[in-house]
Amino acid sequence: MGTGLVADLTQLSGAGLVVTEIGVDPPPLAHTPGVVQVGVHRGGPVPGGALDPFDILLCADPAAPGPWVGVPPARLDAALAQLQAAVARQPVAAAVAAQVFRTSLEVSFEQAVVNESLAYSMLLASEGFRAWRAANPARERHDEPGPRVRIDAGRTLSIRLDRPAARNAFDARMRDELCEALAFALEHPDAPPVRLSGAGPAFSAGGDLDEFGRAPDPGQAHLVRILRSSARLAQALGDRLTVEVHGACIGAGIEVPAAAARIAARPGAHFRLPEVSMGLIPGAGGTATIPRRIGRRRACWMAISGAEVDLATALAWGLVDEVAV
Repeated sequence: MGTGLVADLTQLSGAGLVVTEIGVDPPPLAHTPGVVQVGVHRGGPVPGGALDPFDILLCADPAAPGPWVGVPPARLDAALAQLQAAVARQPVAAAVAAQVFRTSLEVSFEQAVVNESLAYSMLLASEGFRAWRAANPARERHDEPGPRVRIDAGRTLSIRLDRPAARNAFDARMRDELCEALAFALEHPDAPPVRLSGAGPAFSAGGDLDEFGRAPDPGQAHLVRILRSSARLAQALGDRLTVEVHGACIGAGIEVPAAAARIAARPGAHFRLPEVSMGLIPGAGGTATIPRRIGRRRACWMAISGAEVDLATALAWGLVDEVAV
């Protein structure tokens, strides 16, 4: 799809972003498959009622309850402008993100992970991603010796991401080794508690950008993504799994932990979903895991805006469960 066709769709209200000012009662609104629907409330009692068609809800009250994203009144227009700019830069990825989030909580966790991967694989062939890849060419890679993931089998089974020089960026090797470690934990005959952490200054800076788009066959990549899903294995561990996060938790660095029963975050931890800015959507399970913690509208806002969420907000929303001491 060329940029001219996307512009035509936006002009015809078939793509892009539509902002609706909401007073006491939400106005009637129909679902629009390709449009990101944003509701804005500027003052007074926070509306309830028929909010379903909205993908994102912004409110000029920092303490607004879910599903609203609360911001200080002086920052509301800036937050809205940030959303509009993000959608204008990547209208296809933003539309697909909204579409995927709309269905995430209506299907099983397993199906939500499959739906995400199907959409992600499709976007790898999109003009938006190709333009991002051309502007950010992959660097020449050198093999790094040593394991990406380490296991310490004591009373608690400790799993640690151990690629600190790369801020624990997820490449194919780390994904595979983490899946092997989580599968080992899942099949352990004693069913011990499991603790996942990361070495170095950050839990994980997300996917290894130098590997994005390198798979020669998007269909095969989809199957690998489903079979090698760290988020799916983390979710299967149930109450046994606690994740300790710190520093930057970007992309996969929060998408995978969000599948765990409990997340403990150290002071200074911060969270972000940058994939839409690359012409993609979260691809490590985030469209399944994060809405199940904070709701689909706050998750959609994180994904499309790419805004950073601080620890206080993450704790208030339930993205993390406690502050580690």
